[in-house]
Amino acid sequence: MAEERRTPPRTRPPRLGLWRWRRNPLRRRSDVVEAWIVLVGWTVALIGGLLAGQAVAASVDHTLAARRAEAHPVSAVLTQDASADSSLAAVETGDDRVWVKVRWTAADGSAHTGRAKADPGTTAGSAVPVWTDRTGALVAEPASATQARLQAALAGVLATAGAGAGALTCTWLVRGRLVRRRMAEWAEEWERVGPRWRKRMFG
Repeated sequence: MAEERRTPPRTRPPRLGLWRWRRNPLRRRSDVVEAWIVLVGWTVALIGGLLAGQAVAASVDHTLAARRAEAHPVSAVLTQDASADSSLAAVETGDDRVWVKVRWTAADGSAHTGRAKADPGTTAGSAVPVWTDRTGALVAEPASATQARLQAALAGVLATAGAGAGALTCTWLVRGRLVRRRMAEWAEEWERVGPRWRKRMFG
């Protein structure tokens, strides 16, 4: 009878990503340090990025809320007709409205004049809404609550991505330095062991 062949049992290959955490004769101190650096780097990138994003989003939302609280809508009166000839500044910002001279009265009763945007063709004496601060000076229209939430969310996402990318970049740089150091150590050891190994193998 032919001798029965036995197939050797299959062994699972070790997980390359976890070998630095296990005790083995090939593991060095630099391997353990590298494993900890990678772990800390990813932890900082994830948790630190989320915390940075939340902080930036809260700061942006608070700033926009403060601007809404300080700005007040006021009805201003055009002192000239809104013609296309006065639209140069508005065209530069991609707005169809034109800049015209207006007059308005602040909350304290003082009269003010300035320039505001109005639809082309609006005649002098017509009312247009403007926004003023506590002193009665014109300010840009503040973002609404919905717009503020969107801007805060976008700023938070960008801050999260930036903080995470920064942490991972630092981790990559430190890890690269460790790898170069390890390669130099291996080269030094091979210079000591290589000649003896070749002499033993080839006589």
